[in-house]
Amino acid sequence: MTKTIAKESIQQLFTEARTHHFWQNKPISEQTLRELYELMKWGPTSVNSAPARIVFVRSESEKARLYPALMGSNIEQVKSAPVTAIIAYNEKFYEDLPRLFPSYDARPFFTNDPKFSYDTAFRNSSLQGAYLIFAARALGLGVCPMSGFDNAEVDRVFFSGTALKSNFICTLGYGDSSKLYPRGPRLAFEEVCTIV
Repeated sequence: MTKTIAKESIQQLFTEARTHHFWQNKPISEQTLRELYELMKWGPTSVNSAPARIVFVRSESEKARLYPALMGSNIEQVKSAPVTAIIAYNEKFYEDLPRLFPSYDARPFFTNDPKFSYDTAFRNSSLQGAYLIFAARALGLGVCPMSGFDNAEVDRVFFSGTALKSNFICTLGYGDSSKLYPRGPRLAFEEVCTIV
């Protein structure tokens, strides 16, 4: 697969895609969430570590457990969205490496260096969260990633007694395009990039 994808696909994923804060009254099925994961799981991670773990919060009772950790307008956004994904990382992701990366035993890189292990888990779960966003867009869903919440509270409520830690959250749904905010500007190539 070496050809450029269709212009319409590029628009849906990037140039015409928008962050949604308002949603159509339309649920997201479990099948769609499974399809989303089946797409996102193919994105690359360091030594195929795949440290991300996701909780798809759909029920009203589970949403209510999330509210105390949210800041400001994020409470209403989570209330109104059909699903909120908690993108977390497994601190002990390296335990899966014999299966995911059988070429050689990479576990000592992480078990012998806690900072490197943390950096790898956080960085690669962030990548996987981005893959989730683009997989959602590919399936026609809108997204709103956010970091305005108390990670420690989310971890206490959803991950107590586990090796999981929250990274960021992302609401998912079928966006209401009639309520989009004006699109924010982006930095120019020359402001961001250097070719050396």
